[in-house]
Amino acid sequence: MKKIGIDLGTTNTVVFLPKKGIILNEPSVVAISILDNKILSVGNLAKEMIGRTPDSIIVSRPMVDGAIADYRVTGAMLKYFIKKAGGFFGLVKPEVLISVPAGVTSTERRAVIEAALNAGAKAVYLVKEPVLAAIGAKIPINSPSGNMILNIGGGTTEIAVISLGGIVSWESVRIGGNKLDLAIVEYIKKKHGLAIGERTAELIKISIGTAMKEASEEKINIRGRDLATGFPKTIEITSNEVTEAITEHLREVVQIIKSVLERTPPELCSDIMDKGIHISGGGALLKNIDKLITKVTGVPAQIADDPLFCVARGTGIVLENLDTYKRNVLAKR
Repeated sequence: MKKIGIDLGTTNTVVFLPKKGIILNEPSVVAISILDNKILSVGNLAKEMIGRTPDSIIVSRPMVDGAIADYRVTGAMLKYFIKKAGGFFGLVKPEVLISVPAGVTSTERRAVIEAALNAGAKAVYLVKEPVLAAIGAKIPINSPSGNMILNIGGGTTEIAVISLGGIVSWESVRIGGNKLDLAIVEYIKKKHGLAIGERTAELIKISIGTAMKEASEEKINIRGRDLATGFPKTIEITSNEVTEAITEHLREVVQIIKSVLERTPPELCSDIMDKGIHISGGGALLKNIDKLITKVTGVPAQIADDPLFCVARGTGIVLENLDTYKRNVLAKR
């Protein structure tokens, strides 16, 4: 039986095949031609078009904050990813396991299942993202002790306390890598009068972004459009300015950690104090994010191995051991 694990993210979609590992990691972006409503390209090719398209083409991100915003386009995107992975399959219809946010509604759940079935899946399983992230981070989730996982994605940040294979308490906030990029765009516009695009902002965040100010600043030169003259202009940005731009959003992330800890039974809280908070997702790559969380919450935080692919690895582990994880697998159709 062929099986595919899909980490369907707001920013990126990662496809995992048992025994092969991660075979695809492409942006969750689709380019559509307005004239005949046709899908032109998906993934890397579509992302290249962002901010560069004529009026006749729109580039859409069908996943908003971890949920399907555009049903038809998500279906087309899933079809593309399953087909691309299906180069390995021939004619057999695969079983597909897809990650969904912890706060997924039954309507959203049905939408994901329908989209995957239409894209050619034989059966569809859904598992909540924090659970997959924890499994992928090699946390023994079935043990009777509390583990806290913070998964910072492109559209949402989810935090969950997991014990005995299930989620005890969780919270989700619609802040992720994308919001941090937008905050950098806004900050540079206000402070330097320079208009930059989201891709430039993402580049700044990845190159010099840090969650806490540092004594030795890093610097980067960026190009944008001067709002006063309308001409292109190059300016220098420092890492501490990036921290200033994103602090407000990071504060909200820390706030949900606190509120989940407040609602967690004391026994599990003491487990978490011992074992710390595990951080996964692309946001875990932001420099000093673990230090910031440790400093503000007093709970030791550590970054999971290869945090970007924790959820995708989790899909692979669950697919290989479906019987063990029966309780976590939500729907099957």
